[in-house]
Amino acid sequence: MILSMTGFGRASTRLGSLGFEIEVRSVNHRHLDARVRVPRILSSCEADLRARIQQRISRGKVDLTLATSDDSSVSARVEVDRGVAEEYGRAARDLAGIDAVEGSLTVDTLIGLPGVARLAEPELPLDELLDALLGGVDEALDALVAMRASEGKAIERDLLSRLDRVESLADSIEQRSELVGDVVRDRLRKRTEQLRLETGLLDEARLHQEIVMAADRLDVTEEIVRLRSHIEQFREIVQSAGVDAPVGRRLEFLLQEFGRETNTIGSKGSDAPIAHDVVELKAELERIREQALNIE
Repeated sequence: MILSMTGFGRASTRLGSLGFEIEVRSVNHRHLDARVRVPRILSSCEADLRARIQQRISRGKVDLTLATSDDSSVSARVEVDRGVAEEYGRAARDLAGIDAVEGSLTVDTLIGLPGVARLAEPELPLDELLDALLGGVDEALDALVAMRASEGKAIERDLLSRLDRVESLADSIEQRSELVGDVVRDRLRKRTEQLRLETGLLDEARLHQEIVMAADRLDVTEEIVRLRSHIEQFREIVQSAGVDAPVGRRLEFLLQEFGRETNTIGSKGSDAPIAHDVVELKAELERIREQALNIE
């Protein structure tokens, strides 16, 4: 079962009065790039949440966002020490009585003075909270993987259909290559016979050598054999794919081998129908490559 790298999952979780909404999205990426966004108060949980993603996903750019629900709050509170503020106020009034001192103490200035205000972080049961968050993340990842699997089925059908087309083109090229080889050999024999009639000379050894060389330049048997081997290997890799068996990178490397064989066939082909089939073959392989880029 092929998995796409594109997906989305959402889940909610609670711990007492605290509620959280979790969203996870994934798109194509060469490797695994897991990013976690959580409220500052939960920053100590980031590493565990990222590790959970890495356990479930092997490839793709994954963004996990965790936010508090409307009816809960884990925000830090601002606490004001009124005693310290009053001391600053009295000191400011005393200074105001000095003729050489100008200005007044405003609330904006006062709240920024040392010791007047501080952020008080709420006390959270982090161990219990982490368990609840990981449970929510697992639920969101389940939905993500399910979507990736659904898209993967569509990709797999398209890949196998296009692979059948590649195999058909390989058959066509092979058949045409055999016909072209026969035509070239016949043409070479006729030219040799014409030369013998004109000059009375005929070098049988040289004729045989020329025929062998011409056949070798046009023969694409090895390339076709390797191409068929790649096709069979491609099908086997697709069939072996699964949640714990990502195949995207393997398919990309194998498609590079497809390209090499196709280019060699194109360089050997001296026939218009073969050239047309090679162009179509390259186009089909490019479509397969584009699909493979979306496979985990």
